[in-house]
Amino acid sequence: MQNELKIGFIGGGNMATALIGGLAVKLTSPNNIHVVDVNQDSLTRMEAQFGVNTSLKIDGSLAHCDVIILAVKPQQLRDVVSQLQAHLSGQLLLSIAAGIRAEDISRWLNGYDAIVRSMPNTPALISKGVTGMVAMAGVSVEQRQAADNIMRAVGATVWLDDEALIDSVTAVSGSGPAYVFYFIEALQQAAAELGLNPEQGTQLAIATFTGAAELAAQSADEVAVLRERVTSKGGTTYAALNSLEASGVKGAIVQAIKAAAARGKELGDEFGQQS
Repeated sequence: MQNELKIGFIGGGNMATALIGGLAVKLTSPNNIHVVDVNQDSLTRMEAQFGVNTSLKIDGSLAHCDVIILAVKPQQLRDVVSQLQAHLSGQLLLSIAAGIRAEDISRWLNGYDAIVRSMPNTPALISKGVTGMVAMAGVSVEQRQAADNIMRAVGATVWLDDEALIDSVTAVSGSGPAYVFYFIEALQQAAAELGLNPEQGTQLAIATFTGAAELAAQSADEVAVLRERVTSKGGTTYAALNSLEASGVKGAIVQAIKAAAARGKELGDEFGQQS
C-alpha cells in the first residue's frame, strides 16, 4: 500500500528536493507526488528530474493527498497555512519548517491536530540525515508510520514524546553539522600551520572525521572508550586532549549547544505570537 501514498509538498527547496529524491525511489510513484512552489524554474527542474506533478499555487490538488509536507521558510508558514485550510479533510500535515511549533500550526487551523513536527538536518541531502519528530494527538498510528517512512527516505528518525524537546534536537543535530564543519576548519588550519598544503590538510581532516564517526557508529563500545583507546598516557593524543581540557573546550561546546536550544525556544515564541 505504501507505493500508493499520495504526498503533497508546499515548498520546493533543498530539503524538499532531497525528500522527493528518496521518496520517488523508495516509497511511492513520482506520479503520486505533487509539489507547490512559487518558483517556476524549480518546478520545471523537479518535473524533469523526478517526474512529479507541480503547480505554482495551493489548490484542490492537495485535497487528494494523504500527507502534505510543509517545507517553506518559517516566516512564510502562517500565510501558507491560511491558504491550505480550505483543502484539509484529515490529511497528515508533516512540518519540516524550523522554529514553528505544531501547537501553533494547529491553532492557526482552528484546532486541526493531525500534525507531525520534524527537525531534519542537512546530511539528509545525501540520505545521511537524522530527524527528530513529534506527533500531535490527532495523528493516527498509520499516519505516524507514514511520517516515519517519509523521513527515513533520507536518514534515521528519533521520535519524541514532548514537543519542547524539538529545541534540544535542533541544537544537537539540526545545527550540529555546522559544529562539525567548524571543527574540520580548525583541523585544516592546524594542518596548514604545521606545514601541510591545503589539499593534504583537507583530505586528512575530512577523512579523519568521517572515519572516526563511522567507527563510533559501528562499534558496540561507548565513545569515551574509543577515545581512551587512542590516548596513551604521555603520548601525542594525551598532550592534545590535555590542552583541550585546559582551554575548557568541552564545556564551551556544551554551552554553545545550550545557547542554540535557548534560541530555538525564543524563535518558537516569536513565531507563535502570530495570530
